[in-house]
Amino acid sequence: MPLTPSQTRALLLQLGVVPRKNLGQNFLTDGNLVRKSLELAALVPTDVVVEIGPGLGTLSEAILAAGAELFAVEVDRQLDRNLRESLLPKFPEKFHLLEGDAVAHPRAGLPDDHPALRHGTYKVIANLPYAISTPWLDALLAGPLPEQMVLMLQREAAARFTAAPGTAERGAISIFTEAAFTPAGSHPVSRTCFSPEPKVDSTLLRLHRRPDARAFHPFTKKLIREFFTHRRKQIGALIRLVDGNSKLPAPRSLLPALTAWLNHLRALSFDHRARPEDLPLAAWLELDNALGPNSGTE
Repeated sequence: MPLTPSQTRALLLQLGVVPRKNLGQNFLTDGNLVRKSLELAALVPTDVVVEIGPGLGTLSEAILAAGAELFAVEVDRQLDRNLRESLLPKFPEKFHLLEGDAVAHPRAGLPDDHPALRHGTYKVIANLPYAISTPWLDALLAGPLPEQMVLMLQREAAARFTAAPGTAERGAISIFTEAAFTPAGSHPVSRTCFSPEPKVDSTLLRLHRRPDARAFHPFTKKLIREFFTHRRKQIGALIRLVDGNSKLPAPRSLLPALTAWLNHLRALSFDHRARPEDLPLAAWLELDNALGPNSGTE
């Protein structure tokens, strides 16, 4: 069972851990949400799971008790030590703990030759720290992709990940996520379910890998990100910026391809006046087809 808020504070004091805002250290204290996470993930004993930031091990222990194999990465040295002393001895064959940065290790050390990674059958169940949610997801999307993810996110992060075209929340990470995953349900989470209590509410988000999942070429990703730094500009104006000394990561030689892409947008009922957040996934995939394989830029 998860610790109560007072038990959480007492254990952190015992461990000498002062929750750090920059690490998003808000510890889950609601047992119903632990059960809901495992339910949404349809967890079975044969599953292989990746967890980001196990903290005090509340979610980790539930995953391991269900019989799954768990790969977890924890950046806080004191919390890592506590997990090695308290949880690892209980599940020595099933629990694999890595001390490190989750952005550098988005799959928590799951080996490249592990069958679950090679066949794309692993799952991610995680209470994601807000500060790393976008860079971690961006790193994960480079593949190999999990079969599904159940992510505890601050509400605005969940909105960005699943934002539809034409919405204010739509951004580069929305497009990259949409190319790989389909939202498959969510559950609202009150800020009172954590200790210390964050300033905003959260969302428990379930994502399933698309049958046609794909990752954008690194060069195309750079270009899309740059488009969204000028999100109030129209696509036609953004493309014209390439013809000068702009920050857009595209050489002038790509201007013909970008112009051809602009012409292609008309087939999708868009024109040069559209803004980046207006364009559907199909438009960005066409850009990737035109630029990614031929850019020679990493």
